[in-house]
Amino acid sequence: YRVWVSEIMLQQTQVTTVIPFYERFIRRFPDVVTLARARVDTVLSYWTGLGYYARARNLHRAAKIILQEYDGVFPNEFESVLALPGIGKSTAGAILSLASDQRHPILDGNVRRVLARYFAVAGEISRGETEAALWQHAAAVLPKSAALAAPFNQAMMDLGALVCTRAKPQCGVCPLVGNCQGNALGTPTAFPVRSRKRVRPIREVTFIILRDSRGRVLLERRPASGIWGGLWGFPECLSGETPVDWCQHRFHIRTTRAKALPVMNHGFTHYVLKIHPQTLRVSDAAGAKIEGKDRVWITPGAPGRRGLAAPVKQLLEQLDKTG
Repeated sequence: YRVWVSEIMLQQTQVTTVIPFYERFIRRFPDVVTLARARVDTVLSYWTGLGYYARARNLHRAAKIILQEYDGVFPNEFESVLALPGIGKSTAGAILSLASDQRHPILDGNVRRVLARYFAVAGEISRGETEAALWQHAAAVLPKSAALAAPFNQAMMDLGALVCTRAKPQCGVCPLVGNCQGNALGTPTAFPVRSRKRVRPIREVTFIILRDSRGRVLLERRPASGIWGGLWGFPECLSGETPVDWCQHRFHIRTTRAKALPVMNHGFTHYVLKIHPQTLRVSDAAGAKIEGKDRVWITPGAPGRRGLAAPVKQLLEQLDKTG
């Protein structure tokens, strides 16, 4: 269970960032059963700040499946693990290799870099044939002994993280340098071959920060799909309407404009979101009309156990300080 949680957290996130989140998560959810029985909002609240929230939702969904179909015991067969939400081939191999001493190759980002340099794999890393070639290399170098698979896989991950780093590989201390084709060519950092960077387009949105007479703000749960799916955040005005008109049409309430907060930029993989936070004042009577199951008034400094996207958390902290 702990290997599974750590492997999911380490997807696209550095170890130093993960450690405090992992420790806090394990204290709150020490086993599969506890995780499965928790509310998804609670799980997401312990993921707030780590990003890529689909990982947390998939972790929770998988825990429920393990509780229902495997009596709360993490499965020990590769295909069963691979079928769980959020677990791919490499993650399944890492879990069973590290936790159960099974013989499975892995291909996380660090291992992919080591193999691409060692064998001077020339294809772009994003191409299917390059991925297939790296999997073949990963399987070929894996020790035949199942007992050695776990320490080998761990060593390969550590080698990529600490020695064969992306920008400044320490070839002088690398135990594989003698047969490394990338080093022999004198261009280890040319591998893996990366796709050309595309300029990320900018999308703009207005965060509507409604405040009542007590200084509370309105949060609403986002749709399950899309960015920040299932998290709590501020209502968003996407059209060309003014925030005041938008609230009139969306909530059928009257508001008065308070002030605009500084613009925020939040980067996603494929685009940059330019956020315009706009505070509006609303009467308590009007505010009560729009509260419901997926819409709640909270004090900025006490949002409760709710999953929050990083910009929302940042704005709440700012509002808590400034009043």
